[in-house]
Amino acid sequence: MIIALHRRQFMLGAAAVASLGACASTEIRSKTMYGLIGKFTSTDGDRDRLSAILLKGLRDMPGCLSYIVANDPADANALWITEVWDNADSHKNSLTLPSVQAAIQEGRPLIAGMEQIAQTAPIGGHGLTTA
Repeated sequence: MIIALHRRQFMLGAAAVASLGACASTEIRSKTMYGLIGKFTSTDGDRDRLSAILLKGLRDMPGCLSYIVANDPADANALWITEVWDNADSHKNSLTLPSVQAAIQEGRPLIAGMEQIAQTAPIGGHGLTTA
């Protein structure tokens, strides 16, 4: 579908987007960050327990800039995980942390499936700061 925009509409839209930058706390990093988007499917009825374990296990992870756990409103057993790290090594190293190992051990019986949807190279956004 192609949408025709008149010059005035385009300029007003561009001005609105530009003004968002003035009030939002965004930052663009010069170094490449590492991102992951994944989906966990819990065993039947265990999504809340699994999300609590994931949230508890993410404390004090060096290099972790953002770790979001979100319910899927269309699937009562699905969780979406969105991660941003200062680099891929920080993510890899996090998997050896005692808190993460404990969360993996506790959560594993509640996981019916896991999918890595995408690896990303985040460039910035609200809430992301330089390391």
